[in-house]
Amino acid sequence: MFERLRQVRRDARERNDLRGLLDDCRQLLTAHGESNSLVIAARAIERYARLSDDAVARFFEVLATDFDPDPGEVLRLAESYAVSRSPDNLIQLWKAAESPRQELLRRLNRAPNATGTLVAMRASLLERLRRDESLKAVDADFQHLLSSWFNPGFLRLVQVDWSSPARLLEKIIQHEAVHEIDGWADLRRRLEPDRRCFAFFHPMLADEPLIFVEVALLDAMPQAIAPLLDRKSEPETREDRFKVAAFYSISNCQPGLRGVNLGNFLIKRVAEQLQQAFPKLKAFCTLSPIPGFAAWLSATEAVDSPRLKPATRRELDAGLRALRERHGGEFSALAKAHAAAGEGAKPDPDLAMLQRLCAAYLIETSSNETQTSDPVARFHLNNGARLERINLAGDLSRNGLRQSHGLMVNYLYDLDEIESNHEKFVNDQVSASRAVLSLL
Repeated sequence: MFERLRQVRRDARERNDLRGLLDDCRQLLTAHGESNSLVIAARAIERYARLSDDAVARFFEVLATDFDPDPGEVLRLAESYAVSRSPDNLIQLWKAAESPRQELLRRLNRAPNATGTLVAMRASLLERLRRDESLKAVDADFQHLLSSWFNPGFLRLVQVDWSSPARLLEKIIQHEAVHEIDGWADLRRRLEPDRRCFAFFHPMLADEPLIFVEVALLDAMPQAIAPLLDRKSEPETREDRFKVAAFYSISNCQPGLRGVNLGNFLIKRVAEQLQQAFPKLKAFCTLSPIPGFAAWLSATEAVDSPRLKPATRRELDAGLRALRERHGGEFSALAKAHAAAGEGAKPDPDLAMLQRLCAAYLIETSSNETQTSDPVARFHLNNGARLERINLAGDLSRNGLRQSHGLMVNYLYDLDEIESNHEKFVNDQVSASRAVLSLL
């Protein structure tokens, strides 16, 4: 009986908090006094923080239904502007077409420490968006504003090293999303003189990294990830040996900033800083996973690519059928045998065919996000990189074998060609090296 009474009271508090939050939101849009709006915004943020998951879902539903632009007013002003082409009419149309949600979020952001809450709010929204497409316009408003608030011009680039605050180092361990950091010893090796870690910070989230990248300084472009992650390896301290900077991991720390372009600016800023620090660096590249390859290979019956010659497609289709007949969908043994054979060993013909199929998969990467293509490839190619080399047995970890049958790829960042490569990709062309094109 007492438990039911407590539940009734909790439900009543949640209803009151949601009702109060929605009242605050409506008051915020009509408040004229700056000090008054600050008080209302702070109260609204506090109420949001107390909402249950169900109440948060209801809050987003109301944002989607009650804070849209007035379609009749937008239509009237659009017709007026179409006739007059008046700048004043255009300004009125622009104001009418912007949803009241955007102004609401701007005013909520006036509260102390509200920026972090709004980023977390969007993370919750993205979770619900997977199941409820009616929230797409709400998310579009969030993304539009966050892209402005987190413009790279406002961000601070910080090199993370072993002398950085322990709290920051803990966050690097926590948020590493590509190659798990197994404790402090592992992290320390990643911060030795031949390694670098850089992160972006925002003034309103001073203690929270937004995104970070890990870099290995090497004498040659890497072919496999294991040597880069070997915590027992001796660090190279002779800076004259640093010829290549390899970006081997990039991790987003804030799910609420998904879709806000930070990674591309981070890589370019880091490349520029490293070039200044080490003038003898000759190349900037990645050693990247291919997370969609195994799934694509499993689902593909025939290689259907207008970018490939018909004869090449027939060869690849025949090779794919032969692979399935001999190995089914399991190629781990091929990758492990190639690694065991050592550097310079010729790949097994079946593994060579797997490499060719991977090249066909990556060359089909599209800038159109509605099309199925590898997300990591899309990121780097859109960022102006070139598809440089496909490495056999690059990642023999359980995850590497599962997602790409052990293959990894190098994308090359030629600082003089980034813009032209980006333009090619936007126009549906993938920039690739001769070595990759020779596989096709």
